[in-house]
Amino acid sequence: MTDRPLTLMAVHAHPDDEATGTGGVLARYAAEGIRTVLVTCTDGGCGDGPGGVKPGDPGHDPAAVAAMRRQELEASCEVLKVSELEMLDYADSGMMGWPGNDAPGSFWQTPVQEGAARLADLMRHYRPDVVVTYDENGFYGHPDHIQAHRITMAALEMTTLTPKVYWTTVPRSGMQRFGEIMREFQGDMPEPDPAETAALAEIGLPDDEITTWVDTTAFSGQKFDALAAHASQGENIFFLRMGKERFGEFMGMETFVRVQDATGAAVPESDLFAGLR
Repeated sequence: MTDRPLTLMAVHAHPDDEATGTGGVLARYAAEGIRTVLVTCTDGGCGDGPGGVKPGDPGHDPAAVAAMRRQELEASCEVLKVSELEMLDYADSGMMGWPGNDAPGSFWQTPVQEGAARLADLMRHYRPDVVVTYDENGFYGHPDHIQAHRITMAALEMTTLTPKVYWTTVPRSGMQRFGEIMREFQGDMPEPDPAETAALAEIGLPDDEITTWVDTTAFSGQKFDALAAHASQGENIFFLRMGKERFGEFMGMETFVRVQDATGAAVPESDLFAGLR
């Protein structure tokens, strides 16, 4: 036996990603006495600046945006009771096709083995029992999410650790409902383009391929407040428009696909730590 606490490590791309996909599990497991470690890979400098100024527009200062988003991230971590925040501080690459993709020092331009070596050092230090990140497509094709996936899987190969490993996902059964809710809260939305509808339908996984369904309804208020802590990006965070009650109804279940496991815990499971306690 060891006195080392059970530990969850979540590897995310930008400030605010921790709240959207894993805010519920971070809050729930912190409340259960599990050490929670958040690794944020980029500085978020391609986010909106004060007054909603967009990247590339006059007055957008990536360094100032990054500093602001660091403060928001720390506030979010306080809401979620995250035990440890680790920043890799790579430059935000922006969305796929943006100029930042090619910028020297951007996360997308960083050699995978370089980023993985830094993350592997953190894994050796914290020795996580559970690691959570994105799938090969970064969930929806964002270059920094894809790179976070790549360095996480490469870092695991560099260590002798055998944690349970999960990729975030959503059930496709919920995507149609998501579209309906978006139209409800954005009444002026045009009818969806068929190509966009088809693309949305491909996000996530069929329900029967999801291995892990974690009920975090009791912590949805914390998750909402963590998202709200990223106030500078509020224009881009659709979920805040729902209000806490509707948010809790829609965002109370967090889902994952288990891709590495040495415990033999049966799936589907309702606990990332099934087989570990």
